[in-house]
Amino acid sequence: MTETAIAIPTRRRWLAWTAAVPLAATLSGCGYNEFQRLDEEVNAAWAEVLNQYQRRADLVPNLVATVQGEAHFERETLTRVIEARARATAIQVTPEMLQDPQALQRFQAAQGELGSALSRLLVVAEQYPNLKANQAFADLRVQLEGTENRIAVARNRYIQAVQRYNTLARSFPTNLTAKVFGYAPKPGFAPADEASLAKPPKVEFPAAPGR
Repeated sequence: MTETAIAIPTRRRWLAWTAAVPLAATLSGCGYNEFQRLDEEVNAAWAEVLNQYQRRADLVPNLVATVQGEAHFERETLTRVIEARARATAIQVTPEMLQDPQALQRFQAAQGELGSALSRLLVVAEQYPNLKANQAFADLRVQLEGTENRIAVARNRYIQAVQRYNTLARSFPTNLTAKVFGYAPKPGFAPADEASLAKPPKVEFPAAPGR
């Protein structure tokens, strides 16, 4: 093989490399790499939110079964929990949901309804000494309260991740990169959802059993 034949591939590789370096620098400077990183961060934060919501949903059947063993327990409260869980778990979660504010709002409304129903159940359960003394119920309550805390942490991390991503998507000149590559701002949790989660459930205690 001649020196000329060897030099041609080498020269091509050199030209390709010299072309790639400015391109990589351009993409990095315009925020493309940062969009990649923040997009993955949002997706990971959302996955953790879903994981914690699923953890809560998985606790409900055992919680309901335990409460059903208590005579005269407020039937309406129990029914609300069962129905709220059914509605929350019936919503199909897809990656596209993060780009659809209406779908995200419906999902959050269903999860908020379940959280409110569970909060009411725990408050009502305070009126039943047998439940309060039931170790299985006590363990489930601790798990549920821990899960609610993890949900709050996961939601907060998701909110922060979306804020960082949206700031990049709306700032100049990275907003130009967002338009070119289709990095649209992502919907966050609606203020109405945040307000509803902050409100304690209203409970009118039933008459004590046997009265």
